[in-house]
Amino acid sequence: MTENYMVSYSQDALDDLREIYAYIANELLVPETAANQVGRIRKEVRSLDFMPARHALVEWEPWHSMGMHQLPVDNFIVYYLVDDEAGTVVVVRVFYGGRDIKGIINSNE
Repeated sequence: MTENYMVSYSQDALDDLREIYAYIANELLVPETAANQVGRIRKEVRSLDFMPARHALVEWEPWHSMGMHQLPVDNFIVYYLVDDEAGTVVVVRVFYGGRDIKGIINSNE
């Protein structure tokens, strides 16, 4: 087992971070808060380089069977996959926790 994992973002996750920033900065008109929020999310994601499987698996399908983990950060949830053999973590999506995430994912299948 690898001690330190390489952490990366999917394109969807990068888009999610941009949308989070844009909403807080442009809709709520608090750009400093937007930058701080995205910074906190990115800091927590960086911590996944060590023992990434420490966070709970998603309980609903199809993500549970895929081994999708969830990392809560403030009011947001980071969804990510761990590949122990390759020593990698891929952040798949970042959603506001109040959304119907299961419904969104299942509607995209």
